[in-house]
Amino acid sequence: MANSENSGGSLASSLTDLMTSLAVIFILLFVATLNNAQQETRQTVTSMLVAFQTLFQNYAVSGVEVTANPQDPLGLLILVPEGLLQFPVNEADMSEQGVGFLTEFAPQLAGAVCSQTFRDEIDSIVVEGHTDSSGTDTINLPLSQNRSLAVVREILLVLDEGDDAPSDGDDLRGCFLTLLSASGRGSAEPILDSSGNRDQARSRRVVFKIRVRSLEQRELRDVLAVGVGRSN
Repeated sequence: MANSENSGGSLASSLTDLMTSLAVIFILLFVATLNNAQQETRQTVTSMLVAFQTLFQNYAVSGVEVTANPQDPLGLLILVPEGLLQFPVNEADMSEQGVGFLTEFAPQLAGAVCSQTFRDEIDSIVVEGHTDSSGTDTINLPLSQNRSLAVVREILLVLDEGDDAPSDGDDLRGCFLTLLSASGRGSAEPILDSSGNRDQARSRRVVFKIRVRSLEQRELRDVLAVGVGRSN
């Protein structure tokens, strides 16, 4: 009887050890897969950053900046100073100078975003308007929103007139529009100078926020692609 009990205990102990080992192996495989996916995402963000910095290097002298988003590891920022868009004080109408800038800038941005290299990697593009702190929030919030909407409208008009398309034949405007939205932040996110004071001139800006798909979004995209392939 004692031998039977010892045998049963040994079997249970062995099964426990086996399950523990399998659990450890599963966790290690999961962590390795997760790390590989995160590394791939970081590489995509870095590649996109370098590509956009190269694409818009001619605008750097005018103050356009392409940087990683310090608040979002999956994000890029394209900062366009107000001087390039020249909105009249307290107004949201595009100036001729602003239209001229977007006529050159917008097709390049849309072409890069909707290229075969990046189009499946990008989740969204937000055109975000910002003001300085000279007015109240009641004025600045709708003003920044209206300015960002004016930029979006002009971009779509430019793409309509250009009638360009990515190499796979899809409509460039349609591709860009599916990713595009507008928002206004008012004076909530000022740019500070080296002394920590608000830089009023640089704070009046429009920012293009580009966000790369997360790991979960990539996995969902792959699952949907498999489902579509099977249905066809």
